[in-house]
This record gives sequence, C-alpha cells and structure tokens, in this order.
Amino acid sequence: MSSHSRIGTHKTSQTSGLAIAGLVCGIVGIFFLPIILGPLAIVFGAVALRQNGSMMAKWGIGLGVVDIVLMVVMLVIAANNGGSLTWHIG
Repeated sequence: MSSHSRIGTHKTSQTSGLAIAGLVCGIVGIFFLPIILGPLAIVFGAVALRQNGSMMAKWGIGLGVVDIVLMVVMLVIAANNGGSLTWHIG
C-alpha cells in the first residue's frame, strides 16, 4: 500500500500564460495603444488557443479584434473631422 493517497484530489485546469497575456493586451488595448495591443492580443490568443483551447484565449482574440475595429473607427472619425478627435458636448 502506498503512503500517498489520491483520494479527494481533483484535476485543475492550467491556464496558459499566453492566454492571460492576450486577454490583458485586449483589455488594455481598448484604452491605450489599440493599434499595437490589438494584434498582440490576437497573436497571443491564437497561440494559446492552439495549445489548450481555453476560453480566456478566445476572449483575448475577440478583444484584439475589437481593439483594431475601434482604432479604424477612430481614424475614420478623425479623417472626417479634419484630423482631430475633439468632442463637443452641449
């Protein structure tokens, strides 16, 4: 009989560091440097998705796409306003 028992243990899922990096890049990219952090989130998320298929990797890819779309929208708005992004309230 073994002195080490496995009774009561359960398998825990391992979250990839690349999935976390993709998610963080996607979230931060919404507010700062979306043209750089958006593609990084997509790349990190895609590599993590191939490794273990985690949901966090899918969210990283999705947020990276959102970052890029928001950047394109901001560039279009800036181009239509003569090159500036000013908001006038009221």
